[in-house]
Formats: sequence, structure tokens, C-alpha cells
Amino acid sequence: MRVLLLAPQPFYQERGTPIAVRMVLDTLSRTLGLNNNSAPQIDLLVYDEGEEIEIPGVRIIRTPTPKFLRGIRPGISCKKLLCDIFFLCSAFLLLWRARRSQYTVIHAVEEAVFIAWLAKKIFGTPYIYDMDSSLSMQLTEKWWWCAPISPILNLIEGIAVRGSIAVAPVCDSLQAIAIKHGSPHTVMLRDVSLLPTTEAPHTDAATIFGASVSAQHPVLLYVGNLESYQGIDLLLESFSLIINHPSQPQLVIIGGTHTLIERYTLKARQLGCSESVVFLGARPLANLKSYLEQAAILVSPRIRGNNTPMKIYSYLHSGRALVATDLPTHSQVLDNEISVLTPPTAPGFAAGLKRLLDDPELRAQLGAQARLRAEQLYTIPAFETQLCALYQRVQETLCRPPLATPSMRVGGA
Repeated sequence: MRVLLLAPQPFYQERGTPIAVRMVLDTLSRTLGLNNNSAPQIDLLVYDEGEEIEIPGVRIIRTPTPKFLRGIRPGISCKKLLCDIFFLCSAFLLLWRARRSQYTVIHAVEEAVFIAWLAKKIFGTPYIYDMDSSLSMQLTEKWWWCAPISPILNLIEGIAVRGSIAVAPVCDSLQAIAIKHGSPHTVMLRDVSLLPTTEAPHTDAATIFGASVSAQHPVLLYVGNLESYQGIDLLLESFSLIINHPSQPQLVIIGGTHTLIERYTLKARQLGCSESVVFLGARPLANLKSYLEQAAILVSPRIRGNNTPMKIYSYLHSGRALVATDLPTHSQVLDNEISVLTPPTAPGFAAGLKRLLDDPELRAQLGAQARLRAEQLYTIPAFETQLCALYQRVQETLCRPPLATPSMRVGGA
């Protein structure tokens, strides 16, 4: 089986979509080759930035782009759309060179689905739509002037969905959108926890976060990028309302670019809480478990979007209490048994934080329930099973031999 995976993203970088793409590649690399005892043939087309990595059976091809288009941030942007023009040209060059022995299927991530739709019309190659977000919603939330043409954007998105051989949404709300658009077959490919199953080395908060963080006071922890849709303004405003809590909480923020860290450091200073806020910048994913386990409360103040943040699954798996905004981006996964859901306002979010600071027993109860939920539903084996079910469906449709499931692997559990 020859697969062309189109991922218009920097690769590899330790952030949402690139991490998910790597999990797809790791799984396909192990499972596709078992059908005929040969190495899988997977071509991955990505942007011309990111760490160089090697995955067996995967050839990584980078789209040549001008240097001024480097530094693509998460989410939609004018720079990203410009990069997609070069990406489109590279994709069709690959497809043209493979015209005599075409790819079995195209696995298209996010906006690459429109390239895959064109490829199907020209070359007849079927495609899977890896639906990480609603593209029409992204555009209308990012740029207000797209709102009047939202019916057209929805129509285009629907055409891409119906033209696919299968759609793989990452969350319930996207699954509902795919089905509404008339998806021919839908297989949930939910994000999962990235935490290892091994125990993290025992240490204290000051050692993990630095001398500016005291091990004697509760740590409120945010992990992720600092783009506006993540609600960092809301988080800082909420924290400023509880800064005088008797427990003397500290807010630690991991992630973000230097520019955004400077912006939010200034905001924290203006709110009068900068002495209790620590920005650590980007940190290695390998240390995520240690960071999460040193927190008293984890936070996700996201204010826009309908896809669940990938970090939520690791948050749950860590066994720590979680406060999140009560919006579909969270509520399709979270409930009151495993988290505290609050209105997306500073007073509402602050009340949720205060509730957990006041009640250590509730923190422990929510954390234990969250870990149990994550172990049952949101682990890497669950992701592998979902992905294998997706490709098995595709192969059945294409009259191919069935894909080996994780339990059928040589040496598998």
C-alpha cells in the first residue's frame, strides 16, 4: 500500500498537529508492512521547517519555500496560506511523477483535503480526510470579514467531506460536522494522552520549575501555545482575582514564543500579579509528565474553537485536578466528574480555581477519576486501534487485504 500523507505543518515540532501526524506515521509504519512482509511505502509532504527525524518506511519531503515564510505559528494565518500555495505545487509535482504507479490513498490533514479533492478529480486517487478542525469555522473566527461568506465556506467544506473515502475527525463536534456534511464513512481518530506509563522521577516543584517557584505553595499550571484562542488573557485576569488566596497560589505557564511571552508578562504586570506568574517558555515533551505531576491544578482557559486541545488528554492522565472553560471544545470530553467547568469569564474561571484551592479532597477526587477515564479511553493503544479501523475500512473499500490490528502484530500484546 502506497500512502501519500499531506500535512501542511512544520515537521517535526512538539505541538498539536505535528505530534498527531507523527503518531499516525509511527502506527502505519508498524502495521502496513505486515500485510505483505514488506516495508510500508509512505511519502510525507510537510513544510520546510522543523526537526529532522527518521521513521521506518517513511520518506519525508519538504516543500521549498522562501525564508520569510518560516516560523509558522499554530492556527490559520496569511503566512500559512502563502505556504500552502507552495505546498500545493509540491503535492501535484509528487502526484504527477507517480502518475504511472499512483498512490493507493492520500491521507490529507486539515486544509490539504482540498488538494486531495483536486488530486482525486485529476488522478483518480482516493483520499482520507484527517479532520483536525472545521476549516470554515477557523476562517470565520480568525477573520470577521469571512463571516458573510460562511455559507460558501461550509459548502466547500461539505464537498471535500463527501468526496473522501473516509473522514477521521478528532472529536465529537467534528464528527457531527462530518456526518452533517454527508461523510461516506466516519471513524473517530481522537487525540490521546502523550504521557509515558513509567513513573516520573520523584522531585519537587522548585526543582522542576526553577527557584522562582516555591514547593510550599500550590502550582496552577498551563501547558500549550499562547495564541489568543487559548484564552491566556482570561487566565491572567482570573488569576489576578485570586492572587490574595491564603494558599498563595503560583501560576506557571509552559510554552509560547518569545514575543508572546513578553506580551503576557507585561499584561501580568499590569494586572498586579506578575510576581506570582512564571513563564518558562517551550519545554521538552519528554518532561511533560514531571511538569504535570508537580501541579496542584491544571488549567485550560480556551475561548474559541470546537476541537478538543490535545493537552486535555495528558492533563486527565496525569491524575491532577483540572479547571476548563465550559465550551464545546472542552465539554465534549470533560464533565463534572473529572473536572471543574466554568463560564468563559474571568470571575467564573477564578471561582473554579478558588473552589479547588479551598478543597484539597475535591482535587484528589477529580484527579483520580480523570486518570481512570484517561486510562480507559485516551491512551496510545486506543489511538492505534482507531487508526487501524480506519485503514481497514479503506482497504475493504478498495478491495485490499485487511490491515493487521495492533493485537496481530509480531510480538504484540
